[in-house]
Amino acid sequence: MQLILIAGLSGSGKSVALNLLEDSGYYYVDNLPAKLLPETVRLLAAGAQPRVALSIELRSAETAAELPRQIAEFRERGHDLRVLFLEAKTETLIKRFSETRRRHPLSDDKLTLTECIERERDLLAGIAGLAHRMDTSDIGPNTLRQWVREFTAVPPAGLTLLFESFGYKHGMPLNADIVFDARCLPNPNYDPRLRSLTGRDRAVADFLGADPATRRLLEDIRRFVSDWLPAFDQDGRSYLTVAVGCTGGQHRSVYLVEALAGRFRERQRVMVRHRELKA
Repeated sequence: MQLILIAGLSGSGKSVALNLLEDSGYYYVDNLPAKLLPETVRLLAAGAQPRVALSIELRSAETAAELPRQIAEFRERGHDLRVLFLEAKTETLIKRFSETRRRHPLSDDKLTLTECIERERDLLAGIAGLAHRMDTSDIGPNTLRQWVREFTAVPPAGLTLLFESFGYKHGMPLNADIVFDARCLPNPNYDPRLRSLTGRDRAVADFLGADPATRRLLEDIRRFVSDWLPAFDQDGRSYLTVAVGCTGGQHRSVYLVEALAGRFRERQRVMVRHRELKA
């Protein structure tokens, strides 16, 4: 059975992800109390459900602490288990709750909305490290749906490398495991011929590829990731997110991410995201 567990912060897009999986043919259960998870998985496996998506409710430290053990047991039984953790910046979550006028699930008339969000973030901190994390702060529902589709399409065995570009002026991605800063490189934005292009375009790639500092940084990142990849793999991770940032997330970081993905694809499962590119 392919089993996808969805956890994360309230307001981060769990319903969007779950609805996409339902439309894709997954049997789904929304807001399942974590204590019912083992019995639910057993019944669904006995019923020969091939693909299942479960949105987990984690409202206490006790239930959150149990989930890592349950995840290990499911994998030992041979299930293709993937854990998806959605998160977003506090200011983004506050805005979303204000727009929908919903109460936060941890609200008890004593805590402010900000305090509820931070309390939930602390409660789920241990789960985030076991999952593939998606930062939904700066993306819309359509982009999240695309990311979830990619997440379900990647083969399950072994570690998957995710290379992500971003712009520092829009904030760092919460889901990054390793971050590299490319703002020290020549900026194509200052060239009128290149300003409207991105790091995916040949003219920008030729400009940056001809720069010795860019080539050196690319090789340094490639070597660092190659040297440390076995250690992350042995740590039992399913995903490793390597983020590369520049000022606006349009040129330098995009070029480096595309180049890195090309160097690792022959020997590793690779995914690519460009957070600031809208198409």
